[in-house]
Amino acid sequence: MSLKLTILGCHSATPRVNANPTAQFLEIQNHHFLIDCGEGTQVQLRKYGVKFSKIKHIFISHLHGDHSFGLIGLISTFRLLNRETELHVYGPKGIKEIITLQLKLSNSWTQYPLLFHELSETTSQLIFEDATVEVYTIPLNHRVYTNGFLFKEKEGERKLDMNAVFNYNEIEVCDYQNLKNGRDFILKNGTVLKNEDLTLPPSKPKSYAFCSDTSYLPEIVPIIENATCLYHETTFLKDKENLAITTMHSTAEQAAKIAKQAKVEQLIIGHYSGRYKNVDAFKAEAQTVFKNTELAETGKVFEF
Repeated sequence: MSLKLTILGCHSATPRVNANPTAQFLEIQNHHFLIDCGEGTQVQLRKYGVKFSKIKHIFISHLHGDHSFGLIGLISTFRLLNRETELHVYGPKGIKEIITLQLKLSNSWTQYPLLFHELSETTSQLIFEDATVEVYTIPLNHRVYTNGFLFKEKEGERKLDMNAVFNYNEIEVCDYQNLKNGRDFILKNGTVLKNEDLTLPPSKPKSYAFCSDTSYLPEIVPIIENATCLYHETTFLKDKENLAITTMHSTAEQAAKIAKQAKVEQLIIGHYSGRYKNVDAFKAEAQTVFKNTELAETGKVFEF
């Protein structure tokens, strides 16, 4: 099991040279998820070698421009590239209206299925599931309706303890999958060999919690508890905490408090305000509360 995160952009809304707005590319269990799509995301995807055809699911946290204005461009580019595979977009209610109006007025309807999953619930919801991965919303508190997203691997197969298996000649290769699936083995004399005596527990499932723009919100802790990695916005340092409250954003210290309370393994912080020239101060502030903190940087890759 592995989890790989590429930061495509990690700065706040004000346009600046070499400061791209929020977008991330997550690879988990052979899925390729795009998380948020600020202006210029498709250029960043090209820059960092992400194949457009891999993206089948896009998750938009909220409808502020630095998190969603790149979406229409990416959807249109898929059309120009003659995409045929369906594309699923998960985002706040209204996202379908925004995109379809742009497609209508530009006469640029997609030739591929474009499927919207509009969100409006204020409690955590399961919004995607297959055999290996689940995705839940993380309700946040911002100036508009906003969700974070929790991506979770499902528990995998048990592992064969070959030293134990080789003690029994009756266990053949064709029996291995049943053992991995958790079944006991019955010998010809009727003796039941317990599965836990023949196998080892599967690897601990990994999870990634993405918390977009939000004020300090301890209520999310139970949802993201024990996550492998948490990304949490840190628009301000604590010297601007009053501004964070007014704009409904978080400070680096507050993000670290969430990470500590949730007992996550790793914290990544980003969405830095343009008023700060040295983002190292964000890491220093967060590490006073939660040591295992890293800065999001455009183009940086995290693997777990």
